[in-house]
Amino acid sequence: MTVPSRRTMLRLMLAAGGAGMAGGCAAGVAGPFTPVDRLVDRAIADGQTPGAVIVIGHGGRIVHHRAYGCRALVPAREALDEGTLYDMASLTKPVATTVALMQFYEAGAFRLDDPACRYLPDFAHNGKAAITIRHLLTHYSGLPPDLDLSTPWTGRDEAVRRVMETRPDHPAGECFVYSDINFITLGLLVQHFSHDTLDHYVQTRVLDPLGMARSRFLPPPAWLPSIAPTQFDEHHVMLRGVVHDPTSRRMGGVAGHAGLFSDAADMAVYAQALLDRRAGRPSAYPLKPETLVLMTTPQQPAGRQDLRGLGWDIHTHYSTPRGDVFPVGSFGHTGFTGTSLWLDPGSDSYVLILTNRVHPEGGHSVVRLRHDVATAAARVLLPGS
Repeated sequence: MTVPSRRTMLRLMLAAGGAGMAGGCAAGVAGPFTPVDRLVDRAIADGQTPGAVIVIGHGGRIVHHRAYGCRALVPAREALDEGTLYDMASLTKPVATTVALMQFYEAGAFRLDDPACRYLPDFAHNGKAAITIRHLLTHYSGLPPDLDLSTPWTGRDEAVRRVMETRPDHPAGECFVYSDINFITLGLLVQHFSHDTLDHYVQTRVLDPLGMARSRFLPPPAWLPSIAPTQFDEHHVMLRGVVHDPTSRRMGGVAGHAGLFSDAADMAVYAQALLDRRAGRPSAYPLKPETLVLMTTPQQPAGRQDLRGLGWDIHTHYSTPRGDVFPVGSFGHTGFTGTSLWLDPGSDSYVLILTNRVHPEGGHSVVRLRHDVATAAARVLLPGS
């Protein structure tokens, strides 16, 4: 099946609201995934998120999907549908930046254990000469979590200057510290190898080949009514179609760690294409199967207990979207705005959760929801586990 036809099929399935699908059910109709529906409805009722879109895939099919609650609460309530676009936040890291970079790995442009300063010479400043590309991809670089935002600054050039001057908190390879600076740097490497902007390269070499027509950095004004708003910025302006992450926003909305917007149908296409290509089945995913296996198996330094793939989480304190049933060896990622994707190649399954849990004022959590939805879904998909 070609990617456009698969994407069209998925969008039609999502528009149908679940009725008539294997394992799916319309809202209010009992089915095997009713526990998932109850969990999401309860989280909305408890004020943890205005709404959510859930898509569960298994065996090459969408087996459950539903939109719950509202897209926006202020300045007016807006109904949520499955075509709502979300700020994917840190899902940008594995979905966009890592794929783009690994295309150059396949082309032989670099090796994983090359120091990043071989290609970005200024990165060697302040004790960073030993940090490798593998360290950056696995968050074992020793760099701090983010650039300093305590003083005003704007612009990509200023962000790059600050990245180059950043001083590590720990020796490279010593410990796992999740850092946006790692992926800002990896985005700069994509630009170095491609001689292109990160957003244009990702659009033309990752998203377009997959048929992800509703995914991009810097969404156009025509998309704004369909985008779930996040929260008020420092000027009390509601962010809608403008990246929530403050560092990416200061950089103009395009960065290796955050900035991608997408919807449920596109992300379902992405997840299924990844599983298909990793398993050696026909797929438009723009990497080789062996590269995907490399990316989704542990790549952290020897002897370290926090398990990270290249761009993907496997077993760390961030792994709550795995739940209690999916095995270690499955993989995924989360986004600060409330998005998450977890994939289990062993059962050919994925669980996609899209929320704007930060709307309208922040302060809400969907960590428990991610865990419980994955557990409930896996109990249906992996009976006896």
